[in-house]
Amino acid sequence: MTTPGDNGGAAYGAPNPATTQLTPEQTATILPTGYAAAPVSAPQEVKDAIASANEIIGKPYVYGGGHNAKFLSRGYDCSGTVSYALHGADLLDSPLDSSSFMKWGAKGPGTWFTIYTNPGHAFMIVAGLRLDTSAAGDPGGLKGPRWRPVLRSTKGFTARHPVGF
Repeated sequence: MTTPGDNGGAAYGAPNPATTQLTPEQTATILPTGYAAAPVSAPQEVKDAIASANEIIGKPYVYGGGHNAKFLSRGYDCSGTVSYALHGADLLDSPLDSSSFMKWGAKGPGTWFTIYTNPGHAFMIVAGLRLDTSAAGDPGGLKGPRWRPVLRSTKGFTARHPVGF
């Protein structure tokens, strides 16, 4: 008799070990799989946001994706990606668009999270890694939700962060 998870996946409701990896480094690390490993020393909210974002890494870019009450979609847009990660950390109750993120949380960069937003785009730095649907500054050039090298201009963006982070 097989049980959930015997096929190599996680049992229903159980964390997926592929998306919840940790690193002893002080910043998050992009793994060869494209997922990120969270710092062991990070607050649980940071670990949860990274694990949640890992769940949608590689999904296609879909305008408006992730903006329903359950944050679920076949693909995600920029603010839907940021919303999904923050919701997974219990830091956001409902999805926000990029303009709404301009007034969300506290002003300026945070210690663990910084959301960069303007009326047309949003992306986030979590524990030193960029979560973005745009390939700007990424030699891989792939679109959709992905962990990316931090290299990207923040000119024209407003920096916000969750209070306390």
